[in-house]
Amino acid sequence: MSGTSAALTPPADAITPVRHPDAPAPGELIGAHYEHCFGCGEGQAHGLHLATRAGEGVGVTAEFTVREAHQGAPGLAHGGVLATALDETLGSLNWLLRVIAVTGRLETDFVRPVPLGTVLFLDAEVTAVSGRKIYSRATGRIGGPDGPVAVRAEALFIEVKVDHFIENGRPQEIRAAMDDPDQSRRARAFEVNP
Repeated sequence: MSGTSAALTPPADAITPVRHPDAPAPGELIGAHYEHCFGCGEGQAHGLHLATRAGEGVGVTAEFTVREAHQGAPGLAHGGVLATALDETLGSLNWLLRVIAVTGRLETDFVRPVPLGTVLFLDAEVTAVSGRKIYSRATGRIGGPDGPVAVRAEALFIEVKVDHFIENGRPQEIRAAMDDPDQSRRARAFEVNP
């Protein structure tokens, strides 16, 4: 990436990330962490409906189709939507570490336009961990997983406790998520960056 800030450079004592033994298996669909998440949830009509799969090591792959509701300039994806797709994919990496984390910093390079109807193929990996800080990067390609790069990003995620969401979210949504009788959905709502 060009112009990456010092905040995205792991310190010298950062460690190599280690996939958690309970992480989803390579190839497994990770699924939405929360039904109403704009990035991965099915409850958002105009959301990205990002489909993310666990990869090898501490990596994931994802795909999303740029639809009419995602355009900025006529016939082209909005840059903010592309940044959201990168952020959501990077956030999914936390499933492999089995930590709750939020985006602290995201730097995005827009390399080429992404037309409506295009499938964006995303590939992301955790590069280092230092205390509560998780360093990662992602690339989005068009025309296939090996196609030309359209967007890329580097990010810093910060590990947080579930209290972060309880104290800062809207009480009615927090209560609804916590009262969900489906124990798995209830736990997943707070597992990754919403």
